[in-house]
Amino acid sequence: MPRMTAAAAAVEILKLEGVEQAFGVPGAAINPFYRELKNVGGIAHTLARHVEGASHMAEGYTRAQAGNIGVCIGTSGPAGTDMITGLYSAIADSIPILCITGQAPVSKLHKEDFQAVDIATIAKPVTKAATTVLEAAQVPGVFQQAFHLMRSGRPGPVLIDLPIDVQLTEIEFDPETYTPLPVYKPQASRAQAEKALGFLLEAERPLIVAGGGIINADASDLLVEFAELTGIPVISTLMGWGTIPDDHELAAGMVGVQTAHRYGNATFLESDTVIGIGNRWANRHTGYNLDAYTKGRKFVHVDIEPTQLGKIFAPDFGIASDAKVALELFIEVAKEWKAEGKLPDFSAWAASVQERKATLQRRTHFENIPMKPQRVYEEMNKAFGPETRYVTTIGLSQIAAAQFLHVYKPRHWVNCGQAGPLGWTIPAAIGAATAQPDVPVVALSGDYDFQFMIEELAVAAQHKVPYVHVLVNNAYLGLIRQAQGGLGINFEVNLEFENINTPEIGVYGVDHVKVAEGLGVKAIRVTDPEKLGEAFEEAKKLAQEFQVPVVVEAILERVTNIAMSKTVDMSDVTEFEELATEPGHAPTAIKALQV
Repeated sequence: MPRMTAAAAAVEILKLEGVEQAFGVPGAAINPFYRELKNVGGIAHTLARHVEGASHMAEGYTRAQAGNIGVCIGTSGPAGTDMITGLYSAIADSIPILCITGQAPVSKLHKEDFQAVDIATIAKPVTKAATTVLEAAQVPGVFQQAFHLMRSGRPGPVLIDLPIDVQLTEIEFDPETYTPLPVYKPQASRAQAEKALGFLLEAERPLIVAGGGIINADASDLLVEFAELTGIPVISTLMGWGTIPDDHELAAGMVGVQTAHRYGNATFLESDTVIGIGNRWANRHTGYNLDAYTKGRKFVHVDIEPTQLGKIFAPDFGIASDAKVALELFIEVAKEWKAEGKLPDFSAWAASVQERKATLQRRTHFENIPMKPQRVYEEMNKAFGPETRYVTTIGLSQIAAAQFLHVYKPRHWVNCGQAGPLGWTIPAAIGAATAQPDVPVVALSGDYDFQFMIEELAVAAQHKVPYVHVLVNNAYLGLIRQAQGGLGINFEVNLEFENINTPEIGVYGVDHVKVAEGLGVKAIRVTDPEKLGEAFEEAKKLAQEFQVPVVVEAILERVTNIAMSKTVDMSDVTEFEELATEPGHAPTAIKALQV
């Protein structure tokens, strides 16, 4: 039996489980593992500037391509705690990443050694498993189990904590005989599929709610096939955006209290039957007024996690199943029933959905200076085609993007859906661009998100990771300011100040162009909306020429209220801005405005 250090065995297992890329920051307690990364070889590594950044890079890497598992690595103590936010973000959105931390020697774990912390206990609530390995011989089994857990059932992250002496201990391990554990995924039965589709036989206005579980299952093609076979319109959740192309005749928009379309909410409120597949009924989708969301309609819910069924509200029928398996069965049953003439004709309902899509629109074309954010997304639609992968986290910028941008493919909307940590966008974009260098990446940030982990731009410069980063700057915590309005305050959300080094930008404070250039990337500032298009084109050229990110900063008016519900009720959304009343008001809408 070959002998090697436990750290070398761990690296060999990473390779055998399909890992090709890692992100991290070396340090004393994890250096033996880094030695084996170098000596064993076969895994590329990106050196982050912040360990939280490494965890978000791992997330972006996983989210970008089916089958990927991002790996983030850090030394003991503060590196582990820095990565907790990435683990929370990953488990909230069902994203498998592996976090590997160094640790003090086993004999020192109870002696308050330097940078020694019980990271496994800290990480347990935000992982599927978190383990400090105390015996070197257990390392292969712990890593084998980690990949099994990450891929089985509802996907999610795992943390493995390796004391330095455990890493250095020699063990017997034969890579040639290693075999990954089989992956477990619950599977729907034929009887369940028939009962679920039986709800369609009495329906007149059914909808499919397509969640991120469909993307995780790599089943978007099946979702589209099922929708086309039955003629049922599809509402995408924020995490499921891209399962069906936005310009598909059965794409009915998004629903919710923030990241939603006027026509999507209107269509949902007209529906009588809803089949949710791979979705969580997240509160930004349903709102807190569940009566408004559920009253008058029946629900079927398919989810890979059995305990998710009934968590938010009790469906009329629930199925614990992987989305791909369920959709395969749904298609099988629907084909048989269609051949027998049993399936109702929903074409009139689908046509009404498209009519709402063409009439209930928000205005994007404004010529104001400073510019309104809506115009930025209009110009993005013109500049960035259907191959574009968007990456963003939270804020008014993300909410407006979901209302105005267009997504045509799964995994082309990479968004931190539940956790929404500021600073996520830059490292996640680096991870996504690293995963598939041939897919154009456009990141989107408000000024605060951009400033949180701005140092990671240097990582992209060092490792030559080109992408375009659209920065909408109003020198405000815009979403928090808007939320505070209901409380009658505007407190501690102002970011403006007069920068003594850049007086020409007035009260917008931070000179993002100088900072970005100082970190080794290119940047363009735009103050006139008519110049946005050429700035985006220039950014694409510069990114390819220099192989670095290019920041396009759009200087916005200080205050713009983006449409959302003040009452967290999807049936009660306030439209703060002027609506589209003529085709020129929304020139890049998926369907031309009908008036």
